[in-house]
Amino acid sequence: MHFGVADALDFSCLRPIVLYMTSEVLRQTVSFHLNPNSGVPAYLQLVQQTKQALRMGTLKVGDKLPTVKDVVAEVAINPNTVMKAYWELEHEGLVEGRQGVGTFVVQRPKGPPPDVQSRLADSLGQWVAAAMAEGLDDEAIESMLRGILRSGQAERTA
Repeated sequence: MHFGVADALDFSCLRPIVLYMTSEVLRQTVSFHLNPNSGVPAYLQLVQQTKQALRMGTLKVGDKLPTVKDVVAEVAINPNTVMKAYWELEHEGLVEGRQGVGTFVVQRPKGPPPDVQSRLADSLGQWVAAAMAEGLDDEAIESMLRGILRSGQAERTA
């Protein structure tokens, strides 16, 4: 009996495993990080990062958020902190906890669609890079942006 290269490379029996692994990898679409020096409570940082992932299209309606256990392992915080963040997101109507299954995205925050937000973020990133090249530091950039937002100047130039 002779086996050819095609016979030796028949991976059809592995297909279910590969598809399962792929769907599991794709399901984990958000990764959290905490800045202990920001002055923002940890649970609010998680809320803000989740909202940003929703705005930018990284998370979509129907996506499952990481489990509390996974977030605790990833960023080394108290499980109650993660639960508080998820409760806040649920209270805002963005996610829904399903007993024994997980926490799922049910809607995006109000605002433009992800492609518009992504384009604006790219443009803002270029502006920040130019401001830094001119010698502005993070504090000066944040102060300038806050001043423009407070003065209404952004509305007049749009």
